[in-house]
Amino acid sequence: MIILRLAVLLSALGARADTIPVVTLAEALQRAVRLDPGYVQALVQVDNAESARRTARLAFFLPTVNATTSYTVLSTQQFNIGTGQPASSTASASLDARYELFNGGRNFAEAKRSGAALEAAQAGELSERFTVAAQVERAYYDVLGARELLDVGQQRSLRAQEQLGTARARVVSGATVQSDSLQVLLEVQRAGTEVQRRQADLVVNQLELGRRIGNERGADAAPLDTLPPPPLPLSLDEAVRYAATQGPAWLQARANERAAEYQVRARVGSYFPTVALTASLGKFDSKFFPSLTTRRTAGFTISLPLWDGAQRELALAVLRSNQTLATATRQNLEQSTRHDVTQAYTGYDVARGSLASALTGVAVASEIFRVQEARYRAGAATVLELLDAQAQLVQAQADVVQARYSVRLARASLEVLLGRRLSTVPDRSTP
Repeated sequence: MIILRLAVLLSALGARADTIPVVTLAEALQRAVRLDPGYVQALVQVDNAESARRTARLAFFLPTVNATTSYTVLSTQQFNIGTGQPASSTASASLDARYELFNGGRNFAEAKRSGAALEAAQAGELSERFTVAAQVERAYYDVLGARELLDVGQQRSLRAQEQLGTARARVVSGATVQSDSLQVLLEVQRAGTEVQRRQADLVVNQLELGRRIGNERGADAAPLDTLPPPPLPLSLDEAVRYAATQGPAWLQARANERAAEYQVRARVGSYFPTVALTASLGKFDSKFFPSLTTRRTAGFTISLPLWDGAQRELALAVLRSNQTLATATRQNLEQSTRHDVTQAYTGYDVARGSLASALTGVAVASEIFRVQEARYRAGAATVLELLDAQAQLVQAQADVVQARYSVRLARASLEVLLGRRLSTVPDRSTP
């Protein structure tokens, strides 16, 4: 019965594998980065920041221009400036231009602020890109890990079936007692349950990977190489310096601080007078569109806001508070640079060491199991010793699976901090 259930389960798993697409890690990264809402929002913020910077730059060269037109019917005749006579209707059209020669440096400060905001948005986009990539890698490795753990469970189940046959034969021959075959039968049932759980985990992880790349039916992960992970291509000190100077989080924090500073400068500019050139072209008539009389004006204005109910002061206080917060955020991030990078960097080294130990553990556990199996067949070992050796082998194999992908995830976490690739995976920095 156990064998039949496993056969049906494996058949269903094989049929599902034929119906879902298999993607490589590079393909998964390229698809997912376009679908993740956080990354799409980061792209939108970059576009908005670019538009704001263009607008701020245009303010240096182009005046503000307004065009208006009107037509009014009067109940009693009134003097019409276009006709020079009383009329029962008036029509006017005007084109007004205004160019600020001096406004307390607000245009300059806004240009600087918009440039810093664009840098912050670009750094945020880079950070979000690598964050999404790390999440996709985790989903991808979860599929691979679940498949390998399923293989481990299937091997355990097959060994248990073989041991059950051996145990029954020894019971029939009188070499051992009935409890031996019962112990192995329990192991067969446990192995079958483990296979079912691993198969369910694989399906769930495939659905999660499919969700991230836009396939609701799920997706399977193409196998990766199992070569020993190489050392990182830069030293710890180099990684710390790179993160502090080029890391997206640090770039974003410094850009946000500069943007907050220039916002304060722009608001301080409102205390200075504004000098502007003005010009207008007006046409007047008693019918639409007016064309009878044309008047042109040109001049300049000087305006100085004296009191607006303390609204300027309130806004300036808020902006200065925001600047203080941005500075504190930047300082805190810089002070934690070595801690954060060291944690990720050493995490990779520790994971590499754990993988090497896990591989050695599999070799040792395999040899112990081989010896115990031979001793059990020869009657020199008990069934409990055999099952204990098998449990150690299964655990050692599972440790290798977890350690292998822990190394890759540790590297991905360091890449998020640095904003650059450290592996041979095809470039994921391009959406």
